[in-house]
Amino acid sequence: MSHRIARLFEALLYLLWADPGPRVVPGRPATPYRPARERRARARRQQARRVALWLALHGVDIGPRVIHGRVVAA
Repeated sequence: MSHRIARLFEALLYLLWADPGPRVVPGRPATPYRPARERRARARRQQARRVALWLALHGVDIGPRVIHGRVVAA
């Protein structure tokens, strides 16, 4: 009986902590695997954009200084 419980917990832990990886959608090319380091960097950049937007809504200008490849005047 204990081995069944252990297998159940292994399955639950796998569902909770496993990285799902790339998803394949019929009719679309498979997306390349993106290492965790790149995902974290992308998440940090997104968070920085959200903070800048939130501060801009409250009247504080912190950037960005370059938008779409063009330097924005301060």
